[in-house]
Amino acid sequence: MDPGRQGRSRSALPDRRIEDYALIGDTQTAALVSTDGSIDWLCFPRFDSPACFAALLGTDDNGHWRLRPRDADAKASRHYRGATLVLETEWSTPTGSVRVLDFMPPRDEAPDVVRIVEGVSGTVSMRSELRLRFDYGHVVPWVRQVDGQIVAIAGPDAVSLRSDVHQYGRDFATYADFELKAGDRAWFVLTWHPSHHPVPTAIDALDALEPTETYWREWIGRGKVPEETSDEVSRSLLTLKALTYSPSGGMVAAPTTSLPEALGGERNWDYRFCWLRDATMTLSALLRSGFTEEAQAWRNWLLRAIAGSPADLQIMYGVTGQRRLPEFEAGWLPGFGGSSPVRIGNAAAEQLQLDVFGEVMDVLALARETQIGPSDDAWSVQRSLMRHLTEVWEGPDEGIWEVRGGRQHFTYSKVMAWVAFDRGARAVERYGMGGPAKQWRATADEIHRQVCEEAYDSKRNTFTQAYGSKALDAAVLLIPQVGFLPADDPRVVGTVEAIQRELTVDGFVRRYLTEHVDDGLQDEEGAFLICSFWLADSLAMIGRIGEARRLYEKLVALRNDVGLLAEEYDPASKRMLGNFPQAFSHLGLVNTAFHLNETEHTPLRPSAY
Repeated sequence: MDPGRQGRSRSALPDRRIEDYALIGDTQTAALVSTDGSIDWLCFPRFDSPACFAALLGTDDNGHWRLRPRDADAKASRHYRGATLVLETEWSTPTGSVRVLDFMPPRDEAPDVVRIVEGVSGTVSMRSELRLRFDYGHVVPWVRQVDGQIVAIAGPDAVSLRSDVHQYGRDFATYADFELKAGDRAWFVLTWHPSHHPVPTAIDALDALEPTETYWREWIGRGKVPEETSDEVSRSLLTLKALTYSPSGGMVAAPTTSLPEALGGERNWDYRFCWLRDATMTLSALLRSGFTEEAQAWRNWLLRAIAGSPADLQIMYGVTGQRRLPEFEAGWLPGFGGSSPVRIGNAAAEQLQLDVFGEVMDVLALARETQIGPSDDAWSVQRSLMRHLTEVWEGPDEGIWEVRGGRQHFTYSKVMAWVAFDRGARAVERYGMGGPAKQWRATADEIHRQVCEEAYDSKRNTFTQAYGSKALDAAVLLIPQVGFLPADDPRVVGTVEAIQRELTVDGFVRRYLTEHVDDGLQDEEGAFLICSFWLADSLAMIGRIGEARRLYEKLVALRNDVGLLAEEYDPASKRMLGNFPQAFSHLGLVNTAFHLNETEHTPLRPSAY
């Protein structure tokens, strides 16, 4: 194996689609596997670690691992093996067919990626091409043979590759060429470890399959989902579990960075972190589905993350609660479909977004009122947050969509400030918690009055994005869900109808019109799937249940061949956009399914495929 420096690739950017990918993971990190049999994205050892395969944001030279028939015309179909995260791809060629199983076993000593190839019929010639590039596709490792396995090292990272087929090196990559007949099997195991540690104890690839399937089936089997939506809700819950960093309980928004919100544009952000605004929807989805243990772990992650001065509250944190998420641009990566820059880290962590106070108070109220129960530590944190919010709620902020064009008095931020004071007062009034309930209730009333006067456009009968603005914002669809106004209030109905009229494209909802909002960026973006689920919720709440059900089914139909959703969808090009798979979108699916079930009184059954 020849170590060396990587030259800049001259190859054209591949024609990839975001929906071409499937997810495998071990609840600490995850990989994306393409329909071409290539793992094009993998961060070792955590979601937020540097990638060792970054072809997703560049070319094959930025790191990938392709395993497929050598016949270029081979046809593939794929699915998950039932209610698991084990991906099964069937390859058909003129000479025969094979089956490839891709999975990551629940972690023991080290993270592993296992790939098993099984001969199904005839004889098939296969090739494995492994091109490791550490530090987001930038560093070519030093590669050598150690005790019958390939070991690649660069800086703090080391990766070993074991297989029962012969491997050889060429052009700074590792290859294996082999043939399989019906009944034959071949296997590969890729394992990460710190470069200053010895190679971890080897796992048995074939023996790891059954325990991995059992892990996922037993987990989803503990839950309950609406009968009519069992398949899509179970798949979304499995995806959410895969996006949870199990050692801490934190859930990342997505396992990827910089998948574009506009193809070829600059709306490219790192989503491998945990957003506080996801908290209420996450807890609601987990509790509704019967996953109390995961819900409690998420609540505990939240309390640890926000501990400290309330003035230092952030909108997002790292998977273990780390606060510093510095942002830089990986200039050596051309970006997905030429969408640059590729950003690592997220500077939005430093923004002021008042809505997070409401989200924290709401999720802890939900925890208090459900199976999780109250927490003295949680209430102490909440009282500190309320003291700080009392001082800052009247000021402008950057808002839920993290705009970088300047602070405003965003309507949703004020509504969620109302939520914070309302939930704080309710905790004292109903549950006997200690605190100035009268003061908090008075502040809530003042915010309510202000929003109804300053953020309501009486001529168009709709709430707007910000005080005095004419722009609409899909986030205000949440006004009835958080209890700010009842669903049958004419202003709520008018807002739903205005958003349907002005923010939808082919029935899908955009979060706002970019030409009406200075968000610091120039390019357009697709429809936000979470906003479309919010619209379905709102339609159900105002009594238009059939319309809500049709929109839900239209959204479910957007899922790719293995049931995954990105952040956005472009109705014009009929492509997914944004980071993938997106927790927000799958949370929206789960909660809307339950919302419709509760509205239509469909019985529950244990979740299953």
